[in-house]
Amino acid sequence: MTPERPVLIFDSGLGGLTVLREIRYLLPYEPLLYVADDEAFPIGRWPEADLKERLLSLFDKLIVRHRPKAVVIACNTAFTLAGESLREAHPEVSFVGTVPAIKPAAERTSSGLISVLATPGTVRRAYTRSLIDSFASQCHVRLVGSDLLAEQAERYMRGEAVADDELFSEIAGCFLDSGGRRTDIVVLACTHYPFLANRFRKIAPWPVDWLDPAEAIARQLVRVLGEAVAEKPAGTPDRAFFTSEPEDSGLVRLLAGFGLALEP
Repeated sequence: MTPERPVLIFDSGLGGLTVLREIRYLLPYEPLLYVADDEAFPIGRWPEADLKERLLSLFDKLIVRHRPKAVVIACNTAFTLAGESLREAHPEVSFVGTVPAIKPAAERTSSGLISVLATPGTVRRAYTRSLIDSFASQCHVRLVGSDLLAEQAERYMRGEAVADDELFSEIAGCFLDSGGRRTDIVVLACTHYPFLANRFRKIAPWPVDWLDPAEAIARQLVRVLGEAVAEKPAGTPDRAFFTSEPEDSGLVRLLAGFGLALEP
């Protein structure tokens, strides 16, 4: 029997597992392939031209090898940089992207003060500025680029200690108290960050809504697939591939907790 074509979920590390979790909730019988370009992590520090070239080259190989029915780019940095080029290069594939959730933040804010917590690459991107101009022009939007937070999330996911003061130094810029108004929404514009959301709530100077786009991404995938939803055999694990080809028993256990088997 010909195996079902998978939905390919891509990120630079473990962050896209937040999106995979929501996809599996909505599409429990869909075969999933999780691909992490951990060899390039953290990609937010790459020069844009080099990163774009790497992404296009990597996806050329992934699409030929795995023939995915759809691709979810579960990474703001990757999609805002290369999403349009990937769609042009592979018109036969449906791409679902990840962009900062600025529109829903603008719709929900009461104070009009929004912060976007992102990687430096996402903060620099003209795509991000265009979202603000299009959907949040009546709000004060503060862009906060963190050099270290994605790496801290990776460490935390792997069971390593990350101190509260380390985290707070990365998120402190999100909180603006001005003219009797306070920031009330922080957009988590990196898929790694939701894994730290409970820690953020604990150390934040006041309560805010931490906006995680994972559920919206999963719903968009459902719309894209339409009637093409598959059914994999019960008990069949989904697969994960990491570009560094790690031999890490801790990673194997972590992925197993998400129903993934690590491929060599």
